[in-house]
Amino acid sequence: MIEVHAFATPNSVKVLIALEDMGLPYTLKPVNVRKGEQKTEAFLALNPNGKVPVLVDGGFVLTESAAILVYLAEKTGKLLPQDGIGRARVFEQLFFHASGLSPAFGNAGFFKRSSPEPQPIAEARFTTEAERLLGLLDAKIASQPFVAGEEFTIADIAHFGWMSRIRFPGLTLDGHPNLSRWFETVAARPAVQQATARAEALVPVA
Repeated sequence: MIEVHAFATPNSVKVLIALEDMGLPYTLKPVNVRKGEQKTEAFLALNPNGKVPVLVDGGFVLTESAAILVYLAEKTGKLLPQDGIGRARVFEQLFFHASGLSPAFGNAGFFKRSSPEPQPIAEARFTTEAERLLGLLDAKIASQPFVAGEEFTIADIAHFGWMSRIRFPGLTLDGHPNLSRWFETVAARPAVQQATARAEALVPVA
C-alpha cells in the first residue's frame, strides 16, 4: 500500500487530495514539521531535502509534490488528459505553480507571519507578486471552468493546495470572481473535503 509522509502543509494537502480523488488506498504517516521531525535521521533517509510530502509506493520513494501528482496521475490514468495538448496545458500550470505561485505564496506567508523581525520590503515584494499571479489565474479561468481547461486535473489540485492556505492580510481571493467560483467548486468536492480533514487532524491540539 502507498505510504504518504506528510503534515498539514499546502504541499502535503495536494497529495492527499489526489489520492482521495483517485480512490487509491494509502497509509498516512504524520511528520510534525513544527517539532522538526522532518530533520530526523529516519526522515532524511527518505528525503535528504528534509521536506514533506514523501510518497512511498512499494520500494519506490518519491519527493516533490508536483512530481508525486504526475506519478499518481500516470499510475491511475486519472486527472491527466491523454492527448498531447491537454497534457501540455496541465504541465504548463504545474510548472507555473512550482516556479511562480508556490514560491510567492510561501515567501509572502513567511514574511507576514514567521519572520523574526518585520521585513516590509520583502513582505510587499512577495505579496504583490502573489497577488499578480492570482490576477493571471483569474483571467485564465474567465472562459474555462478549470485552470488547464474543461476538466478537473492535478493542476487544479496543485493550485488549490496553496490557495486553501490564504490566511494572512493583504492576500485574498477578493476581487477575483473567477477564482472565487473555481475555489468553491473545488472545495465542494468530497475528496477535497476528506483530504483537508485528514491533514488538519495531523495538527496536535495545543
